[in-house]
Parts: sequence; structure tokens; C-alpha cells
Amino acid sequence: MSDDNPLVIFTPSGKRGRFAKGTPILTAARQLGVDLDSVCGGRGICSKCQVAPAYGAFPKHGVTVAADALSEWNAVEERYDQKRGLPKGRRLGCQATVQGDVVIDVPPESQVHRQVVRKRAEVRDITMNPSVRLFYVEVEEPDMHEPSGDLERLRKALDEQWQLADVHADLSILQSLQPALRKGEWKVTCAVHLGDGENPPRVMHIWPGFYEGSVFGLAVDLGSTTIAAHLCDLQSGAVVASSGVMNPQIRFGEDLMSRVSYSMMNPGGADEMTRAVREGMNGLFDQVAAEAEIDKGLIMDAVFVCNPVMHHLFLGIDPFELGQAPFALATSSALRLRASELDLALHPAARVYILPCIAGHVGADAAAVALSEAPDKSEDLVLVVDVGTNAEILLGNREKVLACSSPTGPAFEGAQISSGQRAAPGAIERVEIDPATKEPRFKVIGSDLWSDEAGFDEAIAGTGITGICGSGIIEMVAEMRLAGIVDGPGLIGSPQQTGTARCELDGRTYSYLVHDGTAEGGPRITVTNRDIREIQMAKAALYSGARLLMDKFGVDRVDRVVLAGAFGAHISPKHAMVLGMIPDAPLEKVTSAGNAAGTGARIALLNRAARGEIEETVRRIHKVETAIEPRFQEHFVNASNIPNAVEPFTTLNSIVTLPDVNFNAGDGSEGGGGRRRGRRRG
Repeated sequence: MSDDNPLVIFTPSGKRGRFAKGTPILTAARQLGVDLDSVCGGRGICSKCQVAPAYGAFPKHGVTVAADALSEWNAVEERYDQKRGLPKGRRLGCQATVQGDVVIDVPPESQVHRQVVRKRAEVRDITMNPSVRLFYVEVEEPDMHEPSGDLERLRKALDEQWQLADVHADLSILQSLQPALRKGEWKVTCAVHLGDGENPPRVMHIWPGFYEGSVFGLAVDLGSTTIAAHLCDLQSGAVVASSGVMNPQIRFGEDLMSRVSYSMMNPGGADEMTRAVREGMNGLFDQVAAEAEIDKGLIMDAVFVCNPVMHHLFLGIDPFELGQAPFALATSSALRLRASELDLALHPAARVYILPCIAGHVGADAAAVALSEAPDKSEDLVLVVDVGTNAEILLGNREKVLACSSPTGPAFEGAQISSGQRAAPGAIERVEIDPATKEPRFKVIGSDLWSDEAGFDEAIAGTGITGICGSGIIEMVAEMRLAGIVDGPGLIGSPQQTGTARCELDGRTYSYLVHDGTAEGGPRITVTNRDIREIQMAKAALYSGARLLMDKFGVDRVDRVVLAGAFGAHISPKHAMVLGMIPDAPLEKVTSAGNAAGTGARIALLNRAARGEIEETVRRIHKVETAIEPRFQEHFVNASNIPNAVEPFTTLNSIVTLPDVNFNAGDGSEGGGGRRRGRRRG
């Protein structure tokens, strides 16, 4: 290109080059590899290629941009501006041509691989690079002298106009192709799945003329207890609807092993559970499509993350082998399937990507957490705990990443707790107990007021006080320990031992009365000693898994802890540590990642390059099997104490003072009120 030609500089990329006068900005961008979007291929229809020219002196770039550096506003831009409006100062990159030296800014929304800005700063933004994209093409009309099929000419147009070679088409496309081409006067918009290493690009849908709408994808976290789905616009990356339902498989067993047992004990049991989860999923997809007011037929891509048992049951594979050592998976690789193979009622050609599993009981959900939280890129040693019915735990840094799963059971999600419930309006989610009076105050979902504040009764009149959710039960048990109502071994004291009539005799043990709503027709909410036991078992399993990974890493402390999971965002770090759920660490170093598995699924949905990245990462993660590790049981016994019978928890003890009480009357103490040092060295 001659040095006399005008210089075109693109920001923010900084790419530059000289182009002949009259070159469209979109052409210059393409030749320089600048990330400038276009669906219509430069025909002035889609407006995706909007650019913002900058005028004046730019000493940094060594150019001065004159007012006539671009061609004048033309009829196509005028028509578009009148019809839809172009923001002030913007031009269409396919219409504006180079006339002199110019600096062109490509705004974020005009970039193909734009970043979807996440609210949480600590997780990198998602670069848009979806598997399904829209392409507008002009197809040659049939000619008696050039005999070829309409599909062949469509493929030729996609190759010449978009450099999409070897594009295949589903049968449904052949069935709709000819009417679409003729209705659109040989101009059509194609939704193309760009393929991957295993599959070539494929036309999934065709619209006559220029299609102004969008196409959508689903990021689904299929958990043991709940299924969460995020419906995303595959052009903007925006989440247009999110919803969740209880996993209908719960009726076959609340935890994974009971579902495996069900399939072993009942002929056809696995098929029954597969049908149930697929039906539940289709119901959820109807829900999110209705919420977003879109046709479910526009959902063309879906990414699923799940634990290994859910993975097998969703795919219609009997999980029998996962119920016994060596816990062999049918496959640990990522899967690329058609939605129709899984009986999912989406677009007929919709594709499904299922993230790889890490090993026996560490599934695609843990892989998604690894993609979202990137422990392999961490400078310091990070422990990532995905709290759920089956907890996934990752420990690592740039050097290596270890992973294990721990069978916590559903107690943290409010199940198997006498007053437990899902996180819904009316559920107690925050708790404080006065250490002197032993009186509780609490917050319920749906109101910002504490129960002892003015206006609380009016604020919750619509919902009432219905039970305790997962984050509430964690705070409740921790507060009972801090107030001296429950001792280290997990026993609730008598009214005499605790000094409160709220501790009531309940069979052979005591229960703590949190709220008596019987006068208003509501429930009587108590925490029973069995509830404490359920929480002890769950938190001991969680802590033991983390401690085991720390042993394998050769460390006694971690630099930071990330709590993930559907309610990870709602867990108070202080209460989690008092309970002994997580290792001792400075509270400011314990953060929440929200639903990291769902975020990982969303990254894989919106950025197809991330799929290869996580497949590679998973190959490098070292899996630790808790079931065969002798120290797991030792850690579990120690961690059954609140917070722990052996670990010193020095950081925690610098913040709070745990009452040194023991309510076990069988220890030789007077009336069970004797004292015992809580930290015997084992």
C-alpha cells in the first residue's frame, strides 16, 4: 500500500494501516484484523459495524484528522438513522469510506468479541465468542446454464462472503430453504453453528431477508437439589432470564448415593430418573422462555454442568458403577450432542455442550467452578468450596490444582432440618443471639428489617415466618455456639445449664425455640439436637475434604477461601468459621463467588474458546478420592466438634470468644454443667 495513501488508526486496538481513498472502514478493519462486528456483510442493514471517528490533532499517533477524513453521510446511513436512530457522532463502518488520515474508535457494542462486563470484579469478564452466530448473505439465483442446487449456492455464498468453508446443513434446512430464498428475493439470514474440532460448521436456521431478532443459548447448572438455568442472548451476551426449580429426582432420594441405590434396587429406576429430570428441565426452559418473552425455538445452544451422578442420569446412563469403587465414569470427556438426543424441546437443530468431568465424584460442575474462579491462574493459594448437596472443593495456585468432592448431604440447603426450607420469602436467613439473654433476633427473606425492629411485623405480613433456609441454619448453629446454648460436641444445654427457658426438653435431648408463630397461625420454629447433628455431619464432611487437600499440598493454612454455590453468596464467613465449615483464615480473605458453576457454564456458552481451555485445565487437575484416604475419617471425627476438636483456629479466636462449656451429663460433671478444655490434642 502506497505511503501516499491515508493512514487509518483503530482504537482501542491500536492497529493501523494505509488504505486507498474510498476504502470502506469495515474493509480496512477486516484487513487489519480489527474486531468490528457485522451480520449483514457490509450492506448497511444490521448497524452492527457502528464506529466513532475522532477529529483533531493526535500527537500520540502523529496525525491530524481533518473534518473531511471520511466520506459524507450517505443515503443508507440517513435511512438507517431515520428508521432506528444512530447515536450522535457514529457512522456505519460499511458506508463511511477513507478520504484522509483518520482515527476510528470501535465502541464495545460494535466488537464481535466484546466483553460482557460482570458485576463481580474479581472474575474476569467474558469475551463474546459464541458457537452460534447470524450471517446475512446474498445468494446467486438459479441459472439454466449453471445447474446446481440452492443449498450449494448458499454454501458458496457463505464461503465467499463470510469465509465459512465446508458448511453443512440439517435436513430441516433443506425442507425450508427454497421458500426462504424466494421469499427473501435470494437474500437470507442464516444461524450457523460454527462447529468445533469434531464437527464442521452447520446451518441451523434460515430466515428470508435480514433477520432483526437474536438467537439464544442456555447455561444450565443441574444440581442434586436444584436446577438453575440462565437464558442468554448470543449476540449481546446479556442474561435475559434466569430461573430455578427443584430437581424432580428428589423424590427418588435426597442425596446422590440414595439415587444410585434406587437405580440398583429398582429395575428401570435409572430410566425413570432420567425421564423425571428431562421433564423437569423442559418445564424450566418453558419458564425462562416465557419470562424473556421469546420463542423456545430460538434457543439454539445449551451448556450443562452437573456432578457425575446427575451427568449419567441426565444422559440416560445407569450410575451403577459410580456407586462402588473405583467409581468409574462412562466418560469423563466433554460431550457435544444434539438437544433432541436428550429429549430437550428447544430448536430442532439445537446443540448441547456438556463440560468434562474431572473424575469419579468430581464432575462437570467442579470443572465449571475451575473455569469461573481460575485457581490455576492464582498467585496465592486459594481454596474454592462449592457448597451443595455434594460439595466440590478445589485447592491450588499456578503451581498445581487439587480437587475432591465431599458428600455433605442436603442439610446446608435446609433439607433434613426440622424447620428447614428453601430460600424463599418468609425463610429466616440471618440470625443473632444475645450471649447474655440468649434471646434471638433474625431477618427473613423479603424484608430488610430485624425481627426486633419497628415495622417488622407489617413488613412480613404477606409471607409470615415460615422456616429456616440454608444460610440461616449455618448462622443459627454458629450463634448458638457463640451464646453458649450448644457446646463443642454439639449438645444443646438444659434451661439450667444455658440460663434460658427457650431450651425445651424434646424427648431425651433439648431443642432451642427460635420463634413461636402459633398465635398468628404460623409454625413453631425450633432447632433440635438432631438438626445440630445434621449440620455437624455436613460441615465435618466439607472441612475434612478441604483439610485433606491441604495435607496433599503440604500446608496448614490457605491464603484465601472462595465460597461458591447457589447460597455461597449468603453465607457469613464468620459464622462459617465458628461452625468449622472452612479452615481458619482472615475474614477479609473469605469471599463469595455466588453460583460459580452457573457462571462457568455461562462462560462456556458465550465463549467457545473457553471450552477447549477448560478441557485442557481439567486434564491437569489432580483428583483426590476422599473415600480411600485414611486421614479423611480422622479429619471428619475432629471436625464434628464445633468448630474443631484439634485445629487451633487462631485467627477465629482472636475475633470471638467461644464459651468453654460441655453439657454432657455423662462426663462426671455436676448436672452436666462441668467445664472441659475444648482443644485436646489427638
